[in-house]
Amino acid sequence: MRLPGHAHRCHPDDIVIGPLDLPARVDEALAVQAVAFGLGPDEVAVRRQIVLRHMTYPGARALGATSGDRLAGFVYGMPNSRSHWWSTVVEPYLRARGLDDWLDDSFVITELHVHPAYQNRGVGRALITTITDSATEPRSILSAIDMDSPARGLYHSLGYQDLARQVLFPSAPKPYAVMGAPLPLRR
Repeated sequence: MRLPGHAHRCHPDDIVIGPLDLPARVDEALAVQAVAFGLGPDEVAVRRQIVLRHMTYPGARALGATSGDRLAGFVYGMPNSRSHWWSTVVEPYLRARGLDDWLDDSFVITELHVHPAYQNRGVGRALITTITDSATEPRSILSAIDMDSPARGLYHSLGYQDLARQVLFPSAPKPYAVMGAPLPLRR
């Protein structure tokens, strides 16, 4: 998938969305995530091991947004399993609201990040809709920092609704919202 090029001081190329060999480009992807999410080197090192482990899970897949040979953004996800760490943390919050069935038959968006130089061009929307378009599950779930943000605005515009708010992850400084949407996502 190609997104029309937008004049950019360094990269006028069109942005191409396609399969990403995330284990091979993990350091480049985490550099995008570090800039987009404000991560330090220690957090990047921890996340590197997590990403590499996630990509060994059944059905895990990744897409990248490239401009020339530069990675402008990426998304990865997988069919959710209640045995995954993320599910074990969010399950009590969802169960308290009678919504823990969302953990079954869902495709989880594990990470979605776009380099700030490429934001506000539809890259995040293209990444998430493209990866979920190939999901066999009837719905998608994800978590995002629980505050008004462009990311949460994007998710809401695609049909994601808040399933649980003020979800606390160990070692995360801010609470998260767990969101879910039926597939296919709204356009």
